[in-house]
Amino acid sequence: MTVSAVLSGKLLFEFRTIGAMVEIYCKAHHPLKPAKGLCDSCCEILSYAETRLDRCPYGQQKPTCNKCPVHCYKPEMKQKVREIMIYAGPRMLLPHPIMAIKHLLAERQPAPGKPPAGLSNRHLRKLG
Repeated sequence: MTVSAVLSGKLLFEFRTIGAMVEIYCKAHHPLKPAKGLCDSCCEILSYAETRLDRCPYGQQKPTCNKCPVHCYKPEMKQKVREIMIYAGPRMLLPHPIMAIKHLLAERQPAPGKPPAGLSNRHLRKLG
């Protein structure tokens, strides 16, 4: 899994979590991938997730995706990521126990209200 150069804090944790899930899913479903790393399809999904996290209007206050009132993924990508999370989520506990528990605890947090339209977390960087 690659480490994001543009994300930090909670967004980086979210990226690492989805990265771990994509790795678990890819290893089980795409046996003909390159010897190291992810197949092209899974790399594309991970890159898309990184872009969406970078542009999240919540910034560091981002809720988990299933609690988020903003639907930022395209429908086909949302369905693919949902499939990955359904498969890999329960399998995260053994290879990544702390990450899995932190993600489960984050899912219990209430989602903040909808942010104003057209914002990205980049507006927070300029102010702070």
